[in-house]
Amino acid sequence: MSKVYFSDFKIRDQERDAKIYKIDRLCDAAGMKSVISSHDLTAVKLHFGEKGNEGYINPVFVRRVVDKIHALGADPFLTDTNTLYVGERQNAVHHLKLAIEHGFDYAVVNAPLLIADGLKGDNFKEVPMKGKHYSSVRIANDILAADSMVVLSHFKGHPIAGFGGAIKNLAMGCAPAAGKKQQHQEKPFYDQAKCIGCGACKRQCAFDAPYLKDGKAHLDCSRCVGCGKCVSVCPAHAISMDSPTQSEAFLERLVEYAKGAIENKKNKVFYVNFLMKITPLCDCFVFSNEPVTNDIGILASYDPVALDKACFDLLEKQMGKNIFQELTPHVPALRQISYGEEIGLGSATYELIEVE
Repeated sequence: MSKVYFSDFKIRDQERDAKIYKIDRLCDAAGMKSVISSHDLTAVKLHFGEKGNEGYINPVFVRRVVDKIHALGADPFLTDTNTLYVGERQNAVHHLKLAIEHGFDYAVVNAPLLIADGLKGDNFKEVPMKGKHYSSVRIANDILAADSMVVLSHFKGHPIAGFGGAIKNLAMGCAPAAGKKQQHQEKPFYDQAKCIGCGACKRQCAFDAPYLKDGKAHLDCSRCVGCGKCVSVCPAHAISMDSPTQSEAFLERLVEYAKGAIENKKNKVFYVNFLMKITPLCDCFVFSNEPVTNDIGILASYDPVALDKACFDLLEKQMGKNIFQELTPHVPALRQISYGEEIGLGSATYELIEVE
């Protein structure tokens, strides 16, 4: 049974219960120091947010984690990888500019920024993987080269994964564009009977895959990269990832990539999930929806599977329902958890330890 440490946002003592102090106590209680050695080059893996999106983790919170790493004698750097789709994060120059615009500059976070897969996303290695879908996965070189890693994840919904937490942060976030494309193999299904011909899918797509014909949207599969953005913007719900079977295969590939990302870091990875600003969609969109519920808290663990499951359970308990099933009914989101356990990424069984 894995241990997951949890700090809620209740204020019991005005002088010690600000979120920054809760982060300090959570990292101490969960034992972050056991994964980080003096002189480690420590990757702090996070998502800098897309331009127009404000759901990403507050840089002030990231600074608290960075300072804890410095105190252990290590040298932290903030990192992410470039995107598959066209946007502000498709190459390292634009990616770093956006990160700084969002407050992740040295003066705030006390650490340098490094895009782990290089200038144009071609700095990666093949990592052997014995899974159902892959014999090897493509992981960014500078993630692999780091001596230790702290993974900071904003827990939220996702149009084709159901939800995104630590597992997805590892899988997509540690892969170059070529690895992201490997994971996004399925293509969306366009239901002509439901389509209202509004063109929202066409406007959203950076690859010109959707097109309008006879007042209906169609998909050019040769252009589609399977990112799922069209699924989430369709007002008529005429676009889906077709079937739970197809979604299940995607989630399994996601989990295999997550395992590959940490294959060379046994006992050297620490995870923190932020259950706040829990939006229906991920931070790759150029906007942020209203949160689905109030903020819940911050959780930490050595186990990404247990951590994501604990987040899922706390959210379901607060809302009284599985919100991700409601938002993405075709996605068996908990396949991330069950398959993660099957291939040894972590445990679905956990003990929740509250840290005040």
